[in-house]
Amino acid sequence: MAVSFSELGLDLPILPTTAVGSYPKPPELKEARRKYLRGKLEEEDLRPLEEKATRDWIETQEEIGLDVLVDGEMYRGDMVAYFARNLEGFEMSGLVRSYDNRYYRKPVIKDEIRWRGPITLDYWKFAQALTDKPMKGVITGPYTMMDWSFDEHYPDRRAACLALARILRKEVEALVDAGAKIIQVDEPAISARPEELPKFAEEAMRIVTENLDAYFITHICYGAFEFIYPEMLNLPVDNFDLEMSNSDLDLTGLFKDEPFTEDLSFGVVDVHSHVVEDEDTVKSRIDRAMEVLEPEKLWIDPDCGLKTRTKEESIEKLKRMVSATEAARDELEV
Repeated sequence: MAVSFSELGLDLPILPTTAVGSYPKPPELKEARRKYLRGKLEEEDLRPLEEKATRDWIETQEEIGLDVLVDGEMYRGDMVAYFARNLEGFEMSGLVRSYDNRYYRKPVIKDEIRWRGPITLDYWKFAQALTDKPMKGVITGPYTMMDWSFDEHYPDRRAACLALARILRKEVEALVDAGAKIIQVDEPAISARPEELPKFAEEAMRIVTENLDAYFITHICYGAFEFIYPEMLNLPVDNFDLEMSNSDLDLTGLFKDEPFTEDLSFGVVDVHSHVVEDEDTVKSRIDRAMEVLEPEKLWIDPDCGLKTRTKEESIEKLKRMVSATEAARDELEV
């Protein structure tokens, strides 16, 4: 790690539990957001609903017993479009299918990208003030922002990616200056073109993270990890948050051949399934994780954000995750 937890003033248990980022929005907030996007509601009218939903999810995470919390992203729609709408240089195009029957408006880079000011800071501060537990700052990374946008301004993908990295660095600096100790950079697209990882994806992440007093996580999900491992370990972060359960933990085989050298947030519940895993199943996944990594290097979380699940499913999955982790901790103490 670039910095230790003690240096950051963090007191985390072994096998810290957390969530990736998003939670399901309540029906009244979903309807309000639809009205807002159709121009029938002002942005300030969303804020009370977003704050209430955020407060509810903070209370729920506290009750469940998570160790590191997230704000739940009640104020965000799509992870890329949300940032693009808050940066100069972007315009929004039509709907593009991302997966299943889910769509997002693909951003278009029309001009030089500029930072207007903090994008996530206000809600991070609001959420952190509701709890004594550490609150992750969560941003979408420059490679994914570049890959999931049309570029009509920069000469090539590298130039667009590095421009975004310099802008997102400002967002991270604002979070760190405000007291955020744990920053997560979401990069689900990082395995899309393996040849670009050493060419400029690593450089972009370095721009975002270097020389800052924070613990950095990168979340990478549903990608072709076998094509970027172990090279992805060169990304300058402290922790890799990986989807594991949806792929039947097959990545652990790679880790036996090429040891995992950083901390690992190990996904133990499948967020694309309505099935709520029983505690024994989740515990077996944690045990499998400890076969390839020391417990001191492991975090426990879902595969990805939970926004596609119902509130009830999300809560039950997190409860099973926390209870299974507590059982694993008890065994480590024996």
